[in-house]
Amino acid sequence: MKTSLKSRRQFLKTAGMTAGALLLPGQAGSNQTETPMRHRRSPSLLGELQGANYTLRIQTAPVEIAKNKIVSLTTYNGQFPGPLLRFKEGQEAIVYVHNETDVPEQLHWHGQTLPTEVDGAAEEGTPYIPAHGKRRIVFTPGPAGLRFYHTHNRAGADLYAGQYGGEVGPVYIESKNEPGNYDREVFLVLKEFEPTFSRGGDMAMDFLSPATKVKALEEQGETAMKASLAKGMPHGYEVGYGSFTINGRMLHHGEPVRVNQGERVLFHVVNGSATEIRSLALPGHSFHVVALDGNPVPNPANVPVLWLGTAERVSAIVQMNHPGVWIMGDTADDDRRHGMGIVVEYAGHKGKPLWTAPPHSRWNYSYFAKPGATAPAPDETFEMIFRKDNAAEEGFNRWTINGVAYPMANEMAPAQFHLKQGKRYRIRMRNASDDIHPIHLHRHSFELTNWAGTPTAGILKDVVMVGGYQEVAVDFVANNPGLTLFHCHQQLHMDYGFMTLFDYV
Repeated sequence: MKTSLKSRRQFLKTAGMTAGALLLPGQAGSNQTETPMRHRRSPSLLGELQGANYTLRIQTAPVEIAKNKIVSLTTYNGQFPGPLLRFKEGQEAIVYVHNETDVPEQLHWHGQTLPTEVDGAAEEGTPYIPAHGKRRIVFTPGPAGLRFYHTHNRAGADLYAGQYGGEVGPVYIESKNEPGNYDREVFLVLKEFEPTFSRGGDMAMDFLSPATKVKALEEQGETAMKASLAKGMPHGYEVGYGSFTINGRMLHHGEPVRVNQGERVLFHVVNGSATEIRSLALPGHSFHVVALDGNPVPNPANVPVLWLGTAERVSAIVQMNHPGVWIMGDTADDDRRHGMGIVVEYAGHKGKPLWTAPPHSRWNYSYFAKPGATAPAPDETFEMIFRKDNAAEEGFNRWTINGVAYPMANEMAPAQFHLKQGKRYRIRMRNASDDIHPIHLHRHSFELTNWAGTPTAGILKDVVMVGGYQEVAVDFVANNPGLTLFHCHQQLHMDYGFMTLFDYV
């Protein structure tokens, strides 16, 4: 019943290729998300500060992801990714949003601690931006670091809706005391296009460390799956893709990242995928991870490969000390060959970009934790168990938290968990499915306090991957009153039940 990560990716990619691109006359894409020097802005940067005010237009536009390969996407300002928005921590910002589509929209400010009327989730009560309407959004950006913005519309079975399209853009909130210990910033947004449905297998989690499974959870999940298959049910639908991009361009079809030997380049990486876990490596170089989800880590560390669940972000410094022309790309050969990469070119070097596989490594959040520390005891612990009902919703998997699937027909359902302001809460998550779930908590940051059986402290995030048949615990302080959405950030999971709400009482 198990399939390897490589074989599943090949299966889903092949299925995704059958759809083909929608070819339209249109505009050429370009990499717009590089800041040449710290505290010096590029005049070509579309997200240039203008009194901290921005205008975003939600509109359908043709986007050229490769030569003569154009896809029609719902975008911000007719481009992908959306313009880089830079804010100052604590300085009020005004954003004007014009929705030029026929569909009401939600714009979610992912990773920021904002009130519900601004956060951008209908489940919390944020007003929609009406079709062919507009909205003026005023907020105080924070916390500092790498955030992003994206649609929060549900897609269901519509592969042209939600995050399957092009509504993703990076945000950087500058701290009041920016360290500036690097020479150049480069923003990379990873994204797949041309999605199609297929009947998938199970995704391996051999890149996670530790990969230890909880036997009782595995028995529950495997027993439920075997029973479903024995009744003649097929595997639930998965999503495959035909094209893979970084900054909206397939490998070899965009401008390279140009660097000078000896530079310290800070890469801000956003996984803007609707459904996929992504990896990133640069031959001959290592990544010095300094922040996860925009939050500085207590123990910066070098790793050969970055791994990012859906909606995760990593900020890492690369010392440019291996001259040449290289491919920075996904470690999955098939995904990289179909576009998931970008060329890194040293000054004075030309030629065919080279790729060499990185040394084998595993991804462990604990690498970046505060050594020897443990988190304080919470005031209360919420127990959650995640389960999959195979193919239970017209062929789609239904997902439940403590046996309850968020109703697809209702945007605002009753809150299942109740908070008191100022209290510290622990969420103990137990995954009784074989899928990896990138779990996101809105309007709050959380501290990772237990990672697959290992106590940790000091890592602040807003998304965490919960491995198949594993346990993970996070703590947060209830310091932002209002309805708060908790969900798997995998679009297909979120749309089919994997959400719940917290409220303040």
